[in-house]
Amino acid sequence: MHTSEKVSGGTVLRRALRRQRGRVVAGTALLCTHQATEALVPVAIGVIIDRAVATGDVRALLLSLAGLAVLFTVLAFAYRTGARLGYAALEQEAHLLRVEIARSALDPRGNRSGMRDGELLSVAASDAELSALVVRVAGLCAAALTAIAVAAVALLVVDVPLGLGVLVGVPLVVVALQRMAPLLSRRSAAQQEALAAATSLAVDLVTGLRVLRGIGAQDHAARRYAAASRHALDVTLRAATTKGLHLGLTTTVNGLFLAAVAGVAGWLALQGRLTIGELVAVVGLAQFIAEPVQTLGWSVQLFAMARASAGRVARVLGAEPLTRPGSAGPPAPAPARLALDTIGHAGLDGLCLRVDAGEVLGVLAYDPGDAEALVALLSGRVPREDYRGTLYVDGTPAEDLHIDAVRGILLVEPHDVALFEGTLRANLAAGTDADEAVLRAAVRAAAAEDVLAAHPHGIDRLLTERGANLSGGQRQRVGLARALVADPPVLVLHNPTTAVDAVTEAHLAEGLAAARAAAARGTVLITNSPALLRTAHRVAVIDRGRVVAEGPHERLLAGDARYREEVLR
Repeated sequence: MHTSEKVSGGTVLRRALRRQRGRVVAGTALLCTHQATEALVPVAIGVIIDRAVATGDVRALLLSLAGLAVLFTVLAFAYRTGARLGYAALEQEAHLLRVEIARSALDPRGNRSGMRDGELLSVAASDAELSALVVRVAGLCAAALTAIAVAAVALLVVDVPLGLGVLVGVPLVVVALQRMAPLLSRRSAAQQEALAAATSLAVDLVTGLRVLRGIGAQDHAARRYAAASRHALDVTLRAATTKGLHLGLTTTVNGLFLAAVAGVAGWLALQGRLTIGELVAVVGLAQFIAEPVQTLGWSVQLFAMARASAGRVARVLGAEPLTRPGSAGPPAPAPARLALDTIGHAGLDGLCLRVDAGEVLGVLAYDPGDAEALVALLSGRVPREDYRGTLYVDGTPAEDLHIDAVRGILLVEPHDVALFEGTLRANLAAGTDADEAVLRAAVRAAAAEDVLAAHPHGIDRLLTERGANLSGGQRQRVGLARALVADPPVLVLHNPTTAVDAVTEAHLAEGLAAARAAAARGTVLITNSPALLRTAHRVAVIDRGRVVAEGPHERLLAGDARYREEVLR
């Protein structure tokens, strides 16, 4: 599904039916066969009573029993195979939706869905499954309508007024029950949104649990989550109440309808217009009709849930890309591997910077917001219309280059390091074929050898989700080592040593500078760490969004009181 198309919940549901049409058509045909044969069971029993039991004809009884056995065999086989195809279609569609949601969430261009990580997780885990229910609803509705049609025809054969009553009464019941569908959809949508919000908040709190404990805010966070959970519970209970009311009305109307049909049939039998076998068939059909009518009512609920979830899925799949890079391939290396020309974004105002091959540039921003804005820009998370000026990569405007070309030259390692569940080796290699010598060299340069030494499995130690079994400083250094393994022509690091001690920071600064200088790579260190700034060839000082001072660290330290205060505090 292309994000240039307008995507709605209806689009998601219709596409699901198209993609699974083979399984849906075959499964629906078999389910319709099952319901048709099941509707014929009371008819067959009535015929057996009139033509075999009442007459005492043994041969007719044996043939009738054989026919009944065939009927039940077809009935069982059709349901088993049809239900299997229906569930296969549902699970296959849910899988495809989850893959598409993951692809959209991981799009390197970003997306404008406005959802947090926890909400995206909820959409992928829950809404994808609920949206796929539409393929099951299609089969259930078709099978229920088939059962009602066969039962109505059988009743028409037995007694025309009785059959007409069923043909008129059942649609009225279905239409009446359908009136609650919009309310069910709204309540289901509210339930999914509340659950997603609670999930997102839980993800955020668990991720920042150490920080919350450090500042003593865990009690406040717990109260906030309790409030979100309570809201989700209230919304869920309202949705459940509506579903219960709908189910109760369906059951009540079914019972009244069944009683009316059975009562009329009994009266006709007393009048002699129905035989015993016909009476048994009519009562059996009246009882049977309750099941497909209830199935239609249940399908209304399922469709309401599917439509509500499909709207949330469409919000993700239809989200416009955050940025729209060009299509040009990698340019030839230029003397200035990275250049910012009069950039204006957020707090940045006319910012100019240049990084040459083999150069280490230190950047000290007096306002942390300026540093964040610079990192966001270099990370490709700022739409072109949201900033002024030009960002050049190897002399070519970044917006003209394909995103893979930009990523092949420029790598930004954020302050919040993202590690994945798996081995340390896999996290360091990050999908490349780097050999162990390269990995260990990067670990040494990042002063992270203690991470290997602290575990018997060394480089093959297992990391839990987000590297939670490492300390903050260890995660930072592993992230830095991973960036060194990637060996990009331009590496941008944002506060890479905030969680390490001074001695380790000094070793890391030396190792980083040596590793990047040996490869003649450009490096940008956005930091206020004196150890890191000391290794820079020059330092650019940003104040009020633009460069106000530039030069070697030692010269700035000696001649600029504001710089000295910011660096040495």
